Amino acid sequence: MNHHQLEKDIEHLEHVISHISAADHIPLSYWRNRIDSVSGAALVPAQANRVKRLNAALSALEQRLKA
Repeated sequence: MNHHQLEKDIEHLEHVISHISAADHIPLSYWRNRIDSVSGAALVPAQANRVKRLNAALSALEQRLKA
């Protein structure tokens, strides 16, 4: 994945994850797969930190769904 596409994907995920809920039409598993695919790319440290925050935010949503 090229650098520009990777950055766009991370920005998109940051926007979406900050606005979704467990009740949205798109299942959280879809967003988990999207984050996992970005996580597998070669990330610079700043991007890796952003992906960690995305993982934490989505994990919190997933936990609320299980409760």
